[in-house]
Formats: sequence, structure tokens, C-alpha cells
Amino acid sequence: MSPVNPIDIDFTALMALESHGPDVYVGISPDYPWGRVYGGQVVAQGLRAAAATVDDDRHVHSLHAYFIRGGTSSEPIRYEVDRIRNGRSFTTRRVVARQSDGAILNLSCSFQVVEDQVDVQESTAPENMGSAEDRAMEDWGLLGHRRVIQEPGHSASWLRILGDLGDDRVLHECALAFLSDDLPSNASVSSHPRIVDMGMDREERHQSFMGASLDHSIWFHRHAPADQWQLHDFRSHGLTGGRGLSSGEVFSEDGIHVASVAQEFLFRELTR
Repeated sequence: MSPVNPIDIDFTALMALESHGPDVYVGISPDYPWGRVYGGQVVAQGLRAAAATVDDDRHVHSLHAYFIRGGTSSEPIRYEVDRIRNGRSFTTRRVVARQSDGAILNLSCSFQVVEDQVDVQESTAPENMGSAEDRAMEDWGLLGHRRVIQEPGHSASWLRILGDLGDDRVLHECALAFLSDDLPSNASVSSHPRIVDMGMDREERHQSFMGASLDHSIWFHRHAPADQWQLHDFRSHGLTGGRGLSSGEVFSEDGIHVASVAQEFLFRELTR
């Protein structure tokens, strides 16, 4: 299989998994410039595979993923879904993503029926972030940026999927999962003393350190379109043992608290 450039594929096509037998799905990957499959893509495709085995009246409320090894864009990714439980209110699934070298991701996710219960929002979007339209646009094909803050221990940006996702709620939830892997590592590693003291840019950082996402969790609170701007705001909880932990919140442009995210990131200084 010849890898495709991220600018040559849209998100809907990326989530169009092929069925390869009962509860088995196969997806492709663009050829990302950093050389490995983007972790957010594997989480999003894994969620898409799980959702294909769940009744339409149930929506994902949480997922927890472990990144096992880096994936390659030169071959498809196989998603094997395990139907853990179908309950009256909740449905639980486990998904293992595999390539020829073995498993690359282990994901568990839970879906819930819509319940008519009280809705109280305690979290509010930071007031100093401005609006998406105040910022210059950046993108790398599938994902659009309007950067707000990058400082030691804090990373925030307006993000959205480029292109129209229509009204498929599962597709928007997968898109949020895709977006949610973009900023957490920046918050974690930006407070490393060498990076702060030397003022390293991204290229210098890549030459001096190696990094990889270890695990990733999302709690989906409310629905908001992921092809419209959403504010992702992450703060680091520190670095220890070669690992950094960051957590953050996702808000829509009108201030709806859409999701909460946490990620642990491996960050090692290279020895020469």
C-alpha cells in the first residue's frame, strides 16, 4: 500500500473503515511528516470500529487508550473489537489495533443511552483566550490550528477538523478524539528545564529528546461539532521518571464544556 499525504485525504475518508469479518475493521493512514502514525488517528479509528458494533441510541461517554508501539503508514491497521458487555444503560467495548509487528493500541470505551437528567456545567472557558477569528491559521492537512498560548507547562489552541463532517455524531466524536492528541504533549514537555533554559524550538527539541504518547483518556460531556472551532486548553502536572502528565478541557466557541482529556507522555533526553 502506498501511503497518502495528509493533504490528499479528508477526515471522513480516513474514518471509512472496511469490514474484514465479524467485529474486525481495517483502516489506512496518511504518511505524516514525523514518520509515524499520529496517535490521535489510531484512537479515532479505534472508536469508529467500536461504535460500529453499538446501537445508534448509545453515545460514547469515555475512552481509555494505551499506545503500545508506533504504527507505520506503509501498511493498513487492523481493529479487532471485543464486545465486553451490552447492558441496559451502558455498552462496553475493547479494541486492539494491530499491524504486522503486533499490537499498536489497546482501547476501551463505554457508551451510554441518552438519559433525561440534570445538566450542570461547572467548568468555564478561560476568559483570556479570545476567539478563533482573532488568530492566524495553521494546519497540517486534516487539522486546523489557531494558536493561543504556548508557555512552560501550558498549551492552548483553537482546533477543528478541516472539511465538512455533516451530521454523523459518531464522526464528530471520532474527530474530537483525533484532535485531542495534538496538544497534551506540548504542555507536558514545555516545562522541561533544558527546554526552558535554552529556549529550544521544535526542531532542536526533536534532536535532543525522544517522545511518545503512553496513554490517553477522554470523557465526553456534551456534543459539539468538531468541524467548528473548539478551544483545547492543557496544563502540565509535571515530569518524573521520563514521563509527563497533562490534563485539559475542550470548549466550543459558545462556551460549552465538551470534553475533558488526560494524557501521559514519555519524554527522554537522548544520550550521545
